[in-house]
Amino acid sequence: MKKLVKIAINDFRLVFRDNSLKIFIALPLMNLVVIRYAVPYVAGIYEFLQDYIAVILMLATMQGSIAFGFIYSMILVDEKDTNVAKVYGILPVSKFWFVVFRLIPPFLLATLATFLLLLVEPFYGLPVLSNLVYSLLAGLVSPSMILFIAIIAKNKIEAMTWQKLFNLPLFLPILAFFVPVSFFIIFVIFPTFWAYQGFNSLIKGGNFWFYMSIGFAYSILLIALMIKRFTRSHFK
Repeated sequence: MKKLVKIAINDFRLVFRDNSLKIFIALPLMNLVVIRYAVPYVAGIYEFLQDYIAVILMLATMQGSIAFGFIYSMILVDEKDTNVAKVYGILPVSKFWFVVFRLIPPFLLATLATFLLLLVEPFYGLPVLSNLVYSLLAGLVSPSMILFIAIIAKNKIEAMTWQKLFNLPLFLPILAFFVPVSFFIIFVIFPTFWAYQGFNSLIKGGNFWFYMSIGFAYSILLIALMIKRFTRSHFK
């Protein structure tokens, strides 16, 4: 257990040592400032934007997961590229839990970034508990992104390319708000669909907990499956 905690802490320290990753740490803060000050100002000038505040806020809540997901995916890709992963592979610990512990810091950071964003957003004044639950679900996007990129990418260049492609299914479910309900079947395969629908229910009134329950179950299942796939290839 102590070894797992030490490695998780070491990953966190690596973020601050790599100058190329430091800029991404500031992105959630910049996102918060934009939502708190820039969006209300612009929406006050262009009134048609008032109808899209909820959508803008939904997209903003995923930025923390994107930032920390990218940071930690680069760490995993780099250690695979430099064969450090092979060293980790001989440690006398469960590879599954080894990966889980390393995914906890980015998950918590992404959750915190989203939670703070929802606390300062000036539009809805949503309940703190609901904000926290939604933030936890949004935070699960971070480990999903990390595993997806780390499984597919062979080096940092590929990782950057796959990160951009990962954003497509991440934001695609937003289109569900602009199409008939009969088209929802297209979007239900994406975990963020359940997060966005839950957030919309929170704002407009609806079965928030229904969407959250499915979202958590689905996201955790996908992450568990990806961890198993990741452990079969990363440490060889």
